[in-house]
Amino acid sequence: MDPEKNMSATHLDEPIDSSGETAAHLANQEDHEQTRMQAIKQNPWAFAWCMYAVWLTLLVSFENQASGIVIGIPQFRKDFGYLVDGNYALSAKWQAAFSGGPVASTAIGALTAGFFADLIGRKKTIIAVLALSFGSVTMEVVSTTNPLFFAGKMVNGIAVGVLAAVCPTYIGELTPLALRGLFTCLMALAYTVGPFTAALILNSTGTVETRWAYRAVFCSQYGFSGIAALFVFFMPESPWWLCSKGNEEKAIRSLSRLGYNKDSEGPKRLAVIKLTLDQVRKETEGASYLECFRKSNLRRTIISIAPLSIQALSGVIFIAGYSTYYAQLAGFSTKTSFQLFIGLQVVSVTGNVVSWSLIDLVGRRNLTLWGLAFLTVVLMLAGGTATAGSVPSIKACLGFMIIYGFVYNMTIGSTAYTILTENATSRLRVKTIAIGVALQNTWYTVLSLVLPYLFNPDKANLGAKISFIFGGMAVLCLIYIYFYQPETTGRSYEELDELYMKKVPAREFKAFVTDAEKQGQEASKKTHT
Repeated sequence: MDPEKNMSATHLDEPIDSSGETAAHLANQEDHEQTRMQAIKQNPWAFAWCMYAVWLTLLVSFENQASGIVIGIPQFRKDFGYLVDGNYALSAKWQAAFSGGPVASTAIGALTAGFFADLIGRKKTIIAVLALSFGSVTMEVVSTTNPLFFAGKMVNGIAVGVLAAVCPTYIGELTPLALRGLFTCLMALAYTVGPFTAALILNSTGTVETRWAYRAVFCSQYGFSGIAALFVFFMPESPWWLCSKGNEEKAIRSLSRLGYNKDSEGPKRLAVIKLTLDQVRKETEGASYLECFRKSNLRRTIISIAPLSIQALSGVIFIAGYSTYYAQLAGFSTKTSFQLFIGLQVVSVTGNVVSWSLIDLVGRRNLTLWGLAFLTVVLMLAGGTATAGSVPSIKACLGFMIIYGFVYNMTIGSTAYTILTENATSRLRVKTIAIGVALQNTWYTVLSLVLPYLFNPDKANLGAKISFIFGGMAVLCLIYIYFYQPETTGRSYEELDELYMKKVPAREFKAFVTDAEKQGQEASKKTHT
């Protein structure tokens, strides 16, 4: 007899009554008492499948970076551009299209994800977009004309947009409390490893005088998608989604596959999920996109999605997408500019690794606030050195870009995903994340369309002086964070629901003692007496 089925038959008919609530509160307290290593040892399969979701995020980051970095490849400009004063260049129209179009389709994909991930589940949605990704990458590889290449980027943008919304949702629903900060930082790491991998490939192939100078990058996406496809059919469905659909038997089987199969861990974990979802249902009439903007949920939606928009408004798209091109305009060779870009990715990865400890030690709010304050200063200094226009000042500006990469990924680059995943209402998590990703990509789309006209020598020719614009927007974002962003470190979803339902002011979140905490402590005392 299947032990999982036997387990489900034993426990699933029990309603979430007072005993169920006691089990839920006890599980909540146990989560608070776990260390990171204990969580990994006790939940190795949950850890492994969350790592798989991080791997899927690499597809998103790699494609996003490949869209922008190809304009720095001379052979790409030759094949898709035109000759100007002895050099090949892309027209501003196509440059904006290649950069902005995929970002716009990513936003569309993210919003689509919210619908399909709630309708057919996280797993089936991922399977579908992996198939879509294989087709779109093939279009990119074989393209020899601007329209076909653009079409491939647009289709792939939809695929990565879906993954950008579903992956953090899956991680947020699977990861134990002690590992939530770490895994959301690992998602941010994926957004640095993808560009780093692209940079390494381009450093080897970027100066080749054939189409493989840039095709090698696109072919590499087959590797990421292929490895993901090998494991996707074994992937357990989210127990939160299964429970929200009333499939409690399947939910407990999924929990068993995730490692919750000892000492009644599965039923206790299911009790937590059911209690959290039942409490949220009192505040949410449905699970539509409009529900995210209903008065009782609007505050949570804004707090969840704002940091992703702040990422866009604080200049990361300029630093990541234009540093190579700026170095070439400053007189550096193609090879040297790619090496500088690799250096930027190395410090970005290092910054993210540092955030793994800081995210829980310093806290989400403080790390975001002080990190953005430092970035604002760096942006102003970068703009100031660019204004001088001399070779030493331009080199100094590039140095500030590298410093920016380190601090950004140590702070707001990592915390935004944690805040997004933690603060979203449980029933609306995938839709809230989808809105956040879509809004961020809307900002990126606008910036991708505008930046070529501000940056390029044949247009406004601002160059790195654009940093002043992003520095000004960062100041406005700092004001928002200071007054409106709460501290959520160490809070379970049940506790966060209570804090928002009681309308606790943002700056009182950290010290507020919730009823869930008190009940968890009481339940723990009873089990030990």
